[in-house]
Amino acid sequence: MAMTENAAPAPSQTPSIDGIELTPKEVIGAGPPEFNTVEEERAYRKTHLAGALRTFGRFGFSEGVAGHITVRDPEFPDHFWVNPFGMSFRHICQSDLILVNHQGDVVYGSKPVNRAAFVLHAAIHSARPDVIAAAHAHSPYGKSFSSLGIPLAPLTQDACVFYKDHHVISEQGGAVVFEIEAGRELATKFPDGKAAIHQNHGLFTVGQTVDEAAFWFISMERSCQAQLMAMAAGDPIEIRDEYATYTREQTAFPMAGWFSFQPMWDEISRSEPELFD
Repeated sequence: MAMTENAAPAPSQTPSIDGIELTPKEVIGAGPPEFNTVEEERAYRKTHLAGALRTFGRFGFSEGVAGHITVRDPEFPDHFWVNPFGMSFRHICQSDLILVNHQGDVVYGSKPVNRAAFVLHAAIHSARPDVIAAAHAHSPYGKSFSSLGIPLAPLTQDACVFYKDHHVISEQGGAVVFEIEAGRELATKFPDGKAAIHQNHGLFTVGQTVDEAAFWFISMERSCQAQLMAMAAGDPIEIRDEYATYTREQTAFPMAGWFSFQPMWDEISRSEPELFD
């Protein structure tokens, strides 16, 4: 039967999947959790520190007893949690972590602290109140690249994270830093920025969270690898200043570093839940 001139059109159907209409939805932004107590925040920092250390172990950043990641205690910010001296990154649980003051005393736990970890990290934490966590390891590409005594170039999008935001430190390059004054001298050469390349030694990264500091280290290690490969293959072309600056501004802020580590945190915390012990 033909439709009359005044007949109403059939109502349109909103598409759906499993009964859920395909309409714009409000999404939940990701970010570090908020804490009701200092105990909750301490537990979060310690478990993420253990997870970051285990992740470093998976990436092959261990070199005997070298390497350390630290995070300030939320209640006592002049103390930091760190991995014990001589313990494998791959086996660390949150209960293994020790608390150290800026004088190098272990005040919580019974395992020893790596003196180099205390000297360098205490100096950085003391000099820079903005730093909550710091990471250092004798990773293969980072220490190889450090022997060149040059900054990381903006050769890739990932490397732009560090563009004009890291330092090359030549002082005491290659020497084991055991003296407190030596650590303080190095800290004066790292007054800002998210990373430093200590000549003939390796990489240091810092952040407002363990997750951020750990991700910057992993990303910088890979960027060192990429630059070494590019330099070996030929004469790499650097990204233009305005493009590198724009990319850094869009991808290099603290929350981006925290967020980028979350897939690694998910993997390590699910596959190795004993880190919570």
